[in-house]
Amino acid sequence: MDALTGWLAANPQLCGWFTSIVRFVFPVLALLILIRSIRSLLTVPHLPEVWAYLTLPNGSGEPLTHWENILGRGGACDVVLNYPVVSRQHAALIRREDDTWTVHDLGSTGGVTVNGAAVEGSAPVAYGDVLGLGGVETVLLPVSPEEKAQRRHRRRAAKPASPWLGLVLLTVFQVLCALQLILSAGAQATLNLPGAFLCLSLVMWLYFLTMRLLRRVGFEMETIAFFLSTLSLAITASSAPSALFKQFLALLLGLVLFLILGVFLRDLERAKHIRWLMAAAAIGLVSVTLVLGSAPQYGAANWIRLGALSLQPSELAKICYIFAGSATLERLFRKRNLGLFIVLTGVCLGCLALMSDFGTAAIFFVTFLVIAYLRSGDFATLSLITGGGVFAVLTMLSLKPYILRRFATWGHAWENASAGGYQQTRAMSAAASGGLVGVGPGEGWLHRVAAADTDLVFGMLCEEWGLIIAALAVLSVFTLAVFAVRACRAGRSSFYTIAACAATSMMVFQTCLNVFGAVDLLPLTGVTFPFVSNGGSSMLASWGLLAFLKATDTRQNASFAIRLPSRREDRRGAALAPRDTEGWEQEADDEED
Repeated sequence: MDALTGWLAANPQLCGWFTSIVRFVFPVLALLILIRSIRSLLTVPHLPEVWAYLTLPNGSGEPLTHWENILGRGGACDVVLNYPVVSRQHAALIRREDDTWTVHDLGSTGGVTVNGAAVEGSAPVAYGDVLGLGGVETVLLPVSPEEKAQRRHRRRAAKPASPWLGLVLLTVFQVLCALQLILSAGAQATLNLPGAFLCLSLVMWLYFLTMRLLRRVGFEMETIAFFLSTLSLAITASSAPSALFKQFLALLLGLVLFLILGVFLRDLERAKHIRWLMAAAAIGLVSVTLVLGSAPQYGAANWIRLGALSLQPSELAKICYIFAGSATLERLFRKRNLGLFIVLTGVCLGCLALMSDFGTAAIFFVTFLVIAYLRSGDFATLSLITGGGVFAVLTMLSLKPYILRRFATWGHAWENASAGGYQQTRAMSAAASGGLVGVGPGEGWLHRVAAADTDLVFGMLCEEWGLIIAALAVLSVFTLAVFAVRACRAGRSSFYTIAACAATSMMVFQTCLNVFGAVDLLPLTGVTFPFVSNGGSSMLASWGLLAFLKATDTRQNASFAIRLPSRREDRRGAALAPRDTEGWEQEADDEED
């Protein structure tokens, strides 16, 4: 490094040329890296999985495309039985992972029978059993092996985009970024800088190669996450070089957490059983922060310091909170299913308010509204809760005048440029100076302002990387949200659907608070930009939230949260599948991959 920095110091003109050129190369690379992943997430069809058939009195067979199916006369039911004797939501037919089915009477008027025997509450249903709904008889039938093979064959034809070109381009992006940051640091550059990016590239390639050896496909989400994490390392290297290794370690631990959560979510029964443990963990994490947390003057007491390390347990509480709030359809049958979840939310929000962490409290509250709506669909109750939340915020503002002053600065940052609007005006000035392509990584001045790499990271992105890359970072987060909505239509269970929508809602709202707060469109709340901001706890939470979204990906072999068919089943399916020209070409593509 000494020889390299000495040579660079002796040739400043070459360094200037490199920076001038690479500023325009970075946006092109970013577009090429992300465009395939974003396009694939937004356009790849999510074909429904058929788990069984329900024959109707008219002889037609209605496919059951979820593990949890509502049967009734209402138009929103999964299986519509348009008979006067059938209630609007008559019964629920639920599949377990061992391919056994259970029917639940949802308080219907006409009742439910299985092979003529009345059902009190719930009863098992086997293939071939006659299921009666108010006297309307249906039969549960399995999917034939031939149809399973044909469906798997068609699902493979809609495979996701290949990750290899994006992976190579992202590696080039990381190499150029490391070189530019070394140029910017000059004589102060250390081996930590190229070492962190080299380790990131190695981890990234190891992950993709391992997953491909395990026959997995569909890496768009991980490509986006690794791209944003690369920006995080660059931001950290520019503003806090001493924290670079810690940020890489947090990224690595986040990837491990992502894998563990994904594998754990395979077993829905296991996920249901630890909901109470996760609720207790969420309360414990925010409570211990309330007791042991520390904060700078007029800041949120949401940090716990352990020697040289500092943690934000409230970030990890987000994962536990979503885990506890998500519910299967069986749980949603029960009356007042929101009661305990409201208590959990109240405790978490109360602790966050006492810590003066209003940004995280707002994120929790918005996530609560999303989960509560998905669990109940009751607008009246949610409106009442929202009104109570607004009243609580106004009360807290009256008790903490310095928070009220921060809100008073909202929309008037330039009028208070040397006081309450100091950070926002600097962030906007830096963003304006960056233009479309930025001044180059490490070449900006905003990193000298406090919180430039956390609260004001969007301004730093715009300054050093340019508006194009900053906008792509925001677009990437919103793309994940759109994918969640599309994927949930073919979701297996309401647990996965609620968890994915809640996780992406949390990331999107947090991104909006960070970006709009930095440019004075919203009050500055001090929250981080998912994956991008410097902070180990935030990085861990971002990867953990991504696991909930990955679990909803039902594309063939795309999610490690879904067990793959054995190779023997694959060979049997290939033998049963139709052998058309398109199929042979698809198999050739699979072998080539």
